[in-house]
Amino acid sequence: MEFVSTRELRLNPGPVLHRLQEGEREAVVTSHGKPVALLVGVGEEDLEETLRLLRQARAQLAVSRLRARAREQGLDDLDQEAINAEIQAARADRQSK
Repeated sequence: MEFVSTRELRLNPGPVLHRLQEGEREAVVTSHGKPVALLVGVGEEDLEETLRLLRQARAQLAVSRLRARAREQGLDDLDQEAINAEIQAARADRQSK
């Protein structure tokens, strides 16, 4: 995986895009040394499948983060009755606003 600055990408995108097309499959775009985006090389035939898999991976990451947060807060052992009570309380709170 390659790292490329936003400045480099803006001033000279050709070599970066060429490397993505020729086999380097990912490039991390950085701004002030911090990652801000991911460029992923795809072929025409791979575009839809790559997008689907990327979206699936993002959803799995979000679920993993939610589960970790629930564990940290001690909410991972709630039974169905407690879950329903939390849902009702949240709905009641939302309606009162």
